[in-house]
Amino acid sequence: MSVNMEPSEPSGQSFEDIALFARELVIDPRIPEICPGFDVPFYQAGLAGYSDGAMRLIARQHGCPFCVTEALLDRTLISGGKGRRKEDPDTLAEELASGDLEGNMAAGFDDHPIAGQVIGTSPSEMARGAEILTEMGYDAIDVNLACPVKKIRRRNRGGHFLTTPKEACEILSAVRDSVPNKIPTTVKMRRGWDDSKESEDNFYTIFDYAYEVGFAWATVHPRTVEQRYLGPSNWDFLKRLVVSRPDCLIFGSGDIWCAADIFRMMKNTGVSGVSVARGCIGNPWVFTQARALMDGNEPKNPTLSEQRSTLLAHIELCVRLHGEKKASRLMRKFGIQFSKFHTNPDETKKQFIQAESMQDWKGVIEKSYPIDS
Repeated sequence: MSVNMEPSEPSGQSFEDIALFARELVIDPRIPEICPGFDVPFYQAGLAGYSDGAMRLIARQHGCPFCVTEALLDRTLISGGKGRRKEDPDTLAEELASGDLEGNMAAGFDDHPIAGQVIGTSPSEMARGAEILTEMGYDAIDVNLACPVKKIRRRNRGGHFLTTPKEACEILSAVRDSVPNKIPTTVKMRRGWDDSKESEDNFYTIFDYAYEVGFAWATVHPRTVEQRYLGPSNWDFLKRLVVSRPDCLIFGSGDIWCAADIFRMMKNTGVSGVSVARGCIGNPWVFTQARALMDGNEPKNPTLSEQRSTLLAHIELCVRLHGEKKASRLMRKFGIQFSKFHTNPDETKKQFIQAESMQDWKGVIEKSYPIDS
């Protein structure tokens, strides 16, 4: 998936105010009650093409309490395709347990708590996909009614359902009925297909129905499907939503580029928590820094040595999961984002773009990320 990786607009609130808010913040007790281990009000979103087991484990090393998989197609799950093996939350742990990876401490290679995100078209297939994810050991099931990618629209999935609220509600009912009561279900939505009044009405119809049938929370991205990832995220929509639905547990998403943005969104909109999406690609330190703010400490940028360690760990996990050839290709897009923290970001980015093999990759790290720096 190609996404815009630059903030849409500058943040407009003082860091001191946000730091004070973060220090005094107490997590909504419903969150850890619904999902034990989810101990801070932020998590790593499901990101197509990015949030595989390797990225999730690196995020957990850096303080992320909860992750969502990439959107897994119901039909792929039903047919036993790659989504079943590559996204099993325990597969990587089992494979690494017999390996030599130094410091097996990434959440004990325990990718939990985790939500399996399912996407599809028909209620029956979505229900079966959710059942399979439950059988695979996921702690929650997340329904994707948000994806704006063109091929998703052509196949009537994801954000398409914001134009057909009746069908969306049938999907929600089918998934909730297929999952044991002890497994929470959640839903990811955008604020509408477009900016029309009809589209907003559709949003509220689907949103309210999700809670009526027992969904634990909704994560709302306040861009429209037509916007995709362009233009500012409409945080005012989130604020109005929270005010109008005060009893609902709501997570927000959109324009979260640093730890302070997590708490800026919570302070400005009143959401109970925040889903960190594009802002955590190549930046797992956003979770460490967010925890630091909640502890009343100053968030610190990673040293080159810390960046080196994280890059090498991510590469190793990616190789174990995907094999060396595919991993060298996948890591290019991560390297571009990791390079933003380097003292010489432009040159480092250029070197990562030019890397074509794992040997090239490690050569960039040896050259640009000294051990004691």
